[in-house]
Amino acid sequence: MDCRIYGVTILLFLLPTITFSLPQGQINSNSILVALLDSHYTEVAELVEKAMLLQTLENTVMKHNITIFAPRNEALERDLDPDFKRFLLEPRNLQSLQTLLMSHIVPKRITKPEYRSGLSNPARPTRHKTLAPNYHLSLQTVNSTHWNVDSSRVTHPDSLTRPDGVIHGIDTLIIPRSVQDDFNRRRNLISIAAVKPESAPEVDPRTHRLKKPAPPSPAGSPPVLPIYDAMAPGPSLAPAPAPGPGGPHHHFNGERQVKDFIQTLLHYGGYNEMADILVNLTSLATEMGRLVSEGYVLTVLAPNDEAMAKLTTDQLSEPGSPEQIMYYHLIPEYQTEESMYNAVRRFGKVRYDTLRLPHKVTAQEADGSVKFGHGDGSAYLFDPDIYTDGRISVQGIDGVLLPPQEEEAGPVTRAQPAKVVVKQRRVSKLKFEWHGRKIVGNSVLDAWKLCCTGNSKDVKSQRNVKARLHENG
Repeated sequence: MDCRIYGVTILLFLLPTITFSLPQGQINSNSILVALLDSHYTEVAELVEKAMLLQTLENTVMKHNITIFAPRNEALERDLDPDFKRFLLEPRNLQSLQTLLMSHIVPKRITKPEYRSGLSNPARPTRHKTLAPNYHLSLQTVNSTHWNVDSSRVTHPDSLTRPDGVIHGIDTLIIPRSVQDDFNRRRNLISIAAVKPESAPEVDPRTHRLKKPAPPSPAGSPPVLPIYDAMAPGPSLAPAPAPGPGGPHHHFNGERQVKDFIQTLLHYGGYNEMADILVNLTSLATEMGRLVSEGYVLTVLAPNDEAMAKLTTDQLSEPGSPEQIMYYHLIPEYQTEESMYNAVRRFGKVRYDTLRLPHKVTAQEADGSVKFGHGDGSAYLFDPDIYTDGRISVQGIDGVLLPPQEEEAGPVTRAQPAKVVVKQRRVSKLKFEWHGRKIVGNSVLDAWKLCCTGNSKDVKSQRNVKARLHENG
């Protein structure tokens, strides 16, 4: 008797040890989650991994059974809007992707026989809470063989059945209203809508009263000031004044958008020199961020590293030359590869304004792409839409663009020795124009005397004419 009591006591002491030594939080190989990852619903399984929901679903399966309504692969590959799919896969929209996937999962077991047997009125839809917050699925039987989940039809009921859950195949993706609103706000730029910063109040010196503020501009209208007036002053001028009062929610977050596109250049590869010039060699990144914050749009023609390596030391050594080169690659418009290609196909040649006044860059269609510039200084658009967010567009080109006058400066200096031919024609009549008045003389000296005896007293202009005549012999 005592031995039995001692044995029972020892067993009671061992039970807690055995219980705590069991592994906890592990998913059985026969789990519905393992079946989902190994099933033919590869698109849904891939989205679950990208949304980082595996740990959440494991914790859910440990508590109760689940029912997954999995869309077929074709619904996610071909039937889904490409822009919407791109929106879901962006890292900043992770919460929307998680909400979308959780709306397909019900935290209880629903098989077709159990569902039909538990209905008092099969024609009446039933609502079931999902793992997505504040979202319910509506299940309704159509006939003896078909039943619907919201707007989708269950094509493969009880496709996969496991002890802790079941998977039903549906024909389309279920998109909650909240995810649709997030996508529409991002597409219409409502989430980053621009409102101009409020300026400081002004006092009328005559009445000593506050001036009435100007009426607000309509939503979505371009800024009042042209982009050239909004640009930061050069190094020879005084620093720009501080912005008027207003919080960060009153304008675009231009610095973040510029940072995003520079990081995209680095991750894309082949544009490290361009990013280095924008951030380290110049202050253009900060200046672009201020412009975007005030509501302006920009298109960046980004030369790749091979093109930047062809720049000579003389072209970069002069003060301000890197800024001037980059200004010629910034277009104060929002253009994509498609819009520019359609424009050059329709109009032949298109001239775009640049931030380097008064120069414009010429674009034309060539070899099925867009060609900028002309001659040896031309460049092709070969990396389209590296970064596009509705405010900043980055297009990769294979050459560094220079204004036409800089490209022609070299041949003009080389052609100067040809002017000595004029020396052989001293006796002939020489014609010059002086303030709109034609001057004719038998020699260079006569023309110079006639210029100097004119009505103009501009000594500097006379010296210029003298120097010009001296060049002609």
